[in-house]
Amino acid sequence: MAIDTRNLDAMLAELKAASAATQGKAAPGAGAPADGPDFAQVLKGAIEQVNQAQANAQKMSEDFASGQNNANLQDVMINLQKASLSFQQMTQVRNKLVSAYHDIMNTQV
Repeated sequence: MAIDTRNLDAMLAELKAASAATQGKAAPGAGAPADGPDFAQVLKGAIEQVNQAQANAQKMSEDFASGQNNANLQDVMINLQKASLSFQQMTQVRNKLVSAYHDIMNTQV
């Protein structure tokens, strides 16, 4: 279970362009529309991946508890930890987004 990072460079370029625009500088290619992915779609995809990891871990633990599918304890524990870590990572991303939003809202114009 990993978060898709293929379009990270495009997102970084968009963030740099937005940062330059807020500082009054012209960013390279600022007039052209971004060819990268939509931030909302990337965020939604990451949340769906975390949700899917948690659902898979829950199903695997239920199967282990009921003795179905020959699930072993090691795989169950590993999947539960992966789901937990991905949720913690998503929580940290949310915290950073909220912090950035507050910083932007508190910026005096």
